[in-house]
Amino acid sequence: MDRVRSSSSAVQISQSTPNSPPNNQPRAPAPSQTETDQYRLSRERYEKAVSYSRAGYTLYFISYFLAAAVLLLILRLGIAAKFRDIAEAVSDKKWIQCLIFVPLLILVTALFELPVRVYWHALSLRYQQSIQHWGSWLVDWTKEEALSVGVAVLLVFVLNFAMRKSPRRWWFYFWFAALPILLFFFFISPWFIDPLFNHFEPLANEHPQLVTSIETLTQRAGVPIPRDRVFLMRASEKTNAINAYVTGIGASKRVVIWDTTIQKTSSDEALFILGHELGHYVLGHIATGFLFFAVSLLLALYVMFRALHWSLDRWGREWKINGPEDWAAIAMFLLWLQILTFISSPIANGFSRMQEHAADVYGLEVIHGLVPNSEEVAAHGFQVLGELDLSDPNPPAFITFWLYSHPPLAERLVFAHAYDPWSKGESPKYVK
Repeated sequence: MDRVRSSSSAVQISQSTPNSPPNNQPRAPAPSQTETDQYRLSRERYEKAVSYSRAGYTLYFISYFLAAAVLLLILRLGIAAKFRDIAEAVSDKKWIQCLIFVPLLILVTALFELPVRVYWHALSLRYQQSIQHWGSWLVDWTKEEALSVGVAVLLVFVLNFAMRKSPRRWWFYFWFAALPILLFFFFISPWFIDPLFNHFEPLANEHPQLVTSIETLTQRAGVPIPRDRVFLMRASEKTNAINAYVTGIGASKRVVIWDTTIQKTSSDEALFILGHELGHYVLGHIATGFLFFAVSLLLALYVMFRALHWSLDRWGREWKINGPEDWAAIAMFLLWLQILTFISSPIANGFSRMQEHAADVYGLEVIHGLVPNSEEVAAHGFQVLGELDLSDPNPPAFITFWLYSHPPLAERLVFAHAYDPWSKGESPKYVK
């Protein structure tokens, strides 16, 4: 359950204090006499949610435009060509040139974009979403950039090789080679990459009863998930937000729940959250998500093949780029990638919203009969999520369409509270 937001049609503003416990204290179950039929915020929490979310929207668009502007500047000032000249002066070997050119290009763009990243972390600290001190944050940023450079060097070398060997079909051959590389990194990420940034341990070490309840859910779903595939992440070392997710493929597939989620929700609410994540597992969302990505990448690479040749015909001589196989052309490639990623965001997020809604339905169905008053439990869980994550109570329709990967929080809450096919004599959609 990633960060989500609400819609104004189902938000009420109350004058009461937000129902949020102190950090590291378990949340008591929602009172049985209280119906969580709408997303409600205190006046103070409402104003914070609006301010924090709107700042996030602004930074989202600034980050995209800034990245594109930096790449365009690197091209127009001939910086990419200078980096190429440096790399080619060091060695005639392509792999050594790649080891020099790519880190120079990636790190320069990262440094230009650093102020936005710094401001976003400062904003998260101000609104008490993050508690990560600056030294730890800088270490994480450095690790992230080092990983980005390593992956970029590998992919760019493959891309340049494909461009040199097949000037007209490189987009397809690169796609064919890049997919297994990206799949490999996704496969090993839970074992080698995620632990670089957070601490993980089996959930059964501290919460065996919750894992036993999860096993009951998995048995009901007919999909056994071993106890050692359910992990606790020490998110409280860096954030006050709550979350859970499913990641990995095959032997690395696992369900992860943040310790903040267990601290700040009731056991039944945490069970619904994990039921939601179990829905991603059972419904095959990782596989379908990767298939969606693969098709999107193929289309994007073909568009970039056409766009790259058009750009080179128009500006190649001015920017001192000799052709697609020129190392300096990678900056042009990244510029078009940035543009296409931005333009395609509504499509990718729309696909994600469909999956998240399906996981909500599955979560509601799989806990029905196992958790008392399961619809209210789920609805109150969304209320808690909105309060703690400062979910926007009134996002603009354009923002909803463009950049939200989850359905509106208020709609999720109302749907959860009202979803009851059993009393209507209807058949559940997923859990029969």
